[in-house]
Amino acid sequence: MNDTIVAISTALGVGAISIVRLSGNEAIDIVNKCFKGKDLTKVESHTINYGHIYDKKEIIDEVLVSIMKAPKTYTTEDVVEINCHGGIISTKRILETMLNNGARLAEPGEFTKRAFLNGRIDLVKSEAVMDIIDSKSEEANKLALSQLSGSTSNMIKKFREKLKQLLASIEVNIDYPEYHDIEVVTIENIKTAIKSMKKDLEAVIKESKNMTLIKEGIKTVIIGRPNVGKSSILNQLLQQEKAIVTDIAGTTRDIVEGEIYLDGILLNIIDTAGIRKTEDVVEKIGVEKSLSMIDEADLVIVVLNNNEKLTSEDEELLEKTKDKNRIIVINKTDLEDKLKLESSKLKNIVRTNANTVEGIKELKEKIVELFQLEKLKTKDYNYLTNARQISLAKQAYESLEEAEQGITNNLPIDMVEIDLKETFDLLGEIIGETYSEEIIDHLFANFCVGK
Repeated sequence: MNDTIVAISTALGVGAISIVRLSGNEAIDIVNKCFKGKDLTKVESHTINYGHIYDKKEIIDEVLVSIMKAPKTYTTEDVVEINCHGGIISTKRILETMLNNGARLAEPGEFTKRAFLNGRIDLVKSEAVMDIIDSKSEEANKLALSQLSGSTSNMIKKFREKLKQLLASIEVNIDYPEYHDIEVVTIENIKTAIKSMKKDLEAVIKESKNMTLIKEGIKTVIIGRPNVGKSSILNQLLQQEKAIVTDIAGTTRDIVEGEIYLDGILLNIIDTAGIRKTEDVVEKIGVEKSLSMIDEADLVIVVLNNNEKLTSEDEELLEKTKDKNRIIVINKTDLEDKLKLESSKLKNIVRTNANTVEGIKELKEKIVELFQLEKLKTKDYNYLTNARQISLAKQAYESLEEAEQGITNNLPIDMVEIDLKETFDLLGEIIGETYSEEIIDHLFANFCVGK
């Protein structure tokens, strides 16, 4: 990290302003070589300086240059931001000029990576930076801001502090058994401490699953036989003609997607191909894809036709989705009731007529009720928010279980200590106290360039 990096930090295109950002020991010197105005090497930190960027003797653009000297910067290194006009040509030419004068093009996320490696932010805060950029709802933005403020990191640090104290007590008792004035860590004390930590960590994992719904939205799949009204329901939910609707069975052969917000939470809605046995090669692929979507969904909306008797395909769909978050929509209620569904055995049933929006409001209310969206918004945002963090927390929980099992099986205390140390390290990986170069490179490769 001894070199100086540069990248365009704003979206490339026509706009009022573009920002070219540099970070590194030579950032100020490199910009100063092609800047006409004040001597940037002599100006105060955190100042904005007016002037022009030149390529040799040719003027490129009129600019404002922000000088931020280490260590009080985003990366803790010297940082320079060149604010130029938002044209594509001038922005690219300024970038090329910086590269020609000694800077290196930054990799995706390298500015934030340097902030992490230099100790200014931990790994959870690093991920929160990108979450703020990617957030699609106000609630997701609040969640990311909470993580950036350090609340989640502090929670993990408290877990590790409890483990550290327990491990220290165990270590002292193993290494210095002759000192009677040292508190003896009994098996029961360890067991009680582990149970307490397991309970707390389990609660965090459980609530964190809800946080992923806030961040990523609820993946909702509409599924059913052909011509039961799936596409009409999608269109009514989205309030636009997103999917083609005809009386011809099998019109939808591939997935059709759209987004809506319910109580500030994003719903990613997918209309799937109608489920039926078919010899049509293209339609068959669509049916197989539809069935696979069920396993990936957070919510499955099973649509049945009120005007037709329950078929074997309907029964198979009801069986396949019985363990999922599911809403059963009985559509076409304006027609004769031939379905004769034993509704006493089924939950979350909504009756609709998608042609007249009848029941669509009730469907939305049922989704809000099923996921308790109103309560979800009022919860603390002090939880884990992505698959990496939750996976590590689950592994840490499993290590605690191993430690507890070891005590139950009367294993030596130093064997139990190994599992507790593994829990400590796994929690450390969440915030980046322990990490591998490969994981860090992969994580920041998903960032946008210039951040």
